[in-house]
Amino acid sequence: MNQPLDSIAAVLESTGNYRVLRRLEPLAACPDRPDEPTFIGLVLDVETTGTDFAADEVIELGMLRFEYGASGCIYRVLDTFNQMRQPSRPIPPEITRLTGLTDADVAGQRIDDAAVARLAADASVVIAHNASFDRQMCEPRWPVFREKNWACSCHQIPWRAEGHEGMKLGYLLTDLGFFHRGHRAVDDCHALLRLLATPLRISGQLALSALLEKTRRSTVRLWAQGSPFEAKAILKARSYRWSARRRSWYIDLDEAQIEIERTFLSEQVFGRPVPGLPADRFTARDRFSARANPEL
Repeated sequence: MNQPLDSIAAVLESTGNYRVLRRLEPLAACPDRPDEPTFIGLVLDVETTGTDFAADEVIELGMLRFEYGASGCIYRVLDTFNQMRQPSRPIPPEITRLTGLTDADVAGQRIDDAAVARLAADASVVIAHNASFDRQMCEPRWPVFREKNWACSCHQIPWRAEGHEGMKLGYLLTDLGFFHRGHRAVDDCHALLRLLATPLRISGQLALSALLEKTRRSTVRLWAQGSPFEAKAILKARSYRWSARRRSWYIDLDEAQIEIERTFLSEQVFGRPVPGLPADRFTARDRFSARANPEL
C-alpha cells in the first residue's frame, strides 16, 4: 500500500469507528541473522475434488519451505511451490465455487512428484491448518510425507484461549488485520506462515513456538469402552467423540492428563474404578495419519 493510502487507513482506525483490512503480502525475511539452531519447516495446503479420502483427488498443492529457529522465529522462505493436477473426473461445481478452480484451469496439468519429494526431504516438520485432512490426502500419493512429523496449526495452537473466537484460517487472518485470496493452495500457505510468525494475543508467545511445543508432546487416545448409554451427554460435554466402528466414546489428551481423565471416568461415568480402559499413544510421526485412525 502506498503512503497516502496508509495515512488514510491510519486516520480511519484512529477514530475507533473503523477497522481497515490490508492485503496480505508474503512474509518478509527476518533482517537478523540466526543466533540459534535452525531447522527446515514446510507449510502445506491442498485443494481437492472433495473430502472422501478413498475417492477424491488432489487438484492443487501449495508448499512453502522455510527456515525457523528453536525459538519459533521464522527467518526466511527458502522455496515456494504451487502446482495443479487434472483429476480423473470433472471438478464438482461446489469445489469450483469454493476454490475458483475449473476443469479448464487444471486441464493437462500435473504435479511434479520428484520436486515434491525434494522439497520435503529435509523438513523437520510439515504444518497444515487441518493436518488430519491434508496428511491423509498427501501420504498415498507422496510417500515422503509418511515418515514426517506433522503439526496442525488449527487444533494444536490455543487460539480460543489466546482471545480468538474462531479457528478458521480466514477468520484468524482477519483478526490480525489482513485479507487474502482464500482457498487457493499457495495463498493459504502464505496466510498460515504469517499466522505462525505472529505473537499470540495473550501469552505473547510466537504461534510457531506454541505449535512446536504441542507437537513434541505425545498424545493419548483414551477409550471409554463399555460406558453406559445414559452417560452420553456427560461424555459429549467433555468433548468425547463417538467411534462407530469400535462403538465407543474416545478423547485425545496430552499424556500428562491421562490419570486425571481416568479418575473422571471412574467417578462421573462408570461409578467405579476402571483401570483397564484401552489407550493408544501417538507422536507427531503418526498423528493425523490414517495409521492413527484405523478405527474411526
